[in-house]
Amino acid sequence: MDLASLRQEYSREALDLDSTNADPLRQFEHWFAQAMQAELLEPNAMTLATVDATGRPSARTVLLKMFDERGLVFYTNYNSRKAQQIEQNPNVTLLFQWLPLQRQVEINGTASKVSTAESMKYFMVRPRGSQLGAWISQQSSIISNRKILEMKLQELKAKFAGGEIPLPDFWGGYRIRPHRFEFWQGGERRLHDRIEYTSQNDDGDTWTRQRLSP
Repeated sequence: MDLASLRQEYSREALDLDSTNADPLRQFEHWFAQAMQAELLEPNAMTLATVDATGRPSARTVLLKMFDERGLVFYTNYNSRKAQQIEQNPNVTLLFQWLPLQRQVEINGTASKVSTAESMKYFMVRPRGSQLGAWISQQSSIISNRKILEMKLQELKAKFAGGEIPLPDFWGGYRIRPHRFEFWQGGERRLHDRIEYTSQNDDGDTWTRQRLSP
């Protein structure tokens, strides 16, 4: 299949260095709010890239569930492939693609587990079906067919009938502490605008801002 002629011209708007916030988290918050206002499908969906002990990369889509000055948080099974790779190498990359807005945000940072209390707080506000799903899926393990999952679902429905579903000890959150942001705005003739923020200390409270060539 020849895709040489498949292209999209970007001309929505420009991104100037002086118009961006000096704090990358505030800039991200501003863009995220605009993605929400545009009613994009799951604006909190992000690609999470990890590497294993041999340096081989993996990528998958996860959902951002909160962010603040401490970092960006998502939740997963701690026995999953992504979790195993994070334990081997905590350096990760996040990528938000808001293509209807002709925007991307890349975030490089270090992942660490959130506290059990924080995981519990989020788990308890999940829909009951999602809580059961966390118990059912031994994420990334091999199964012979879907019926195994359906059978397990019925077992757990009966087990937890009428009561609260407890937090699995193999499930919880990771917080990504950023050390680099890149904001990408599509431009005409492939002359895209790229603004990079780089942390100057471990506290993440001092950033340099610069324009990158497309």
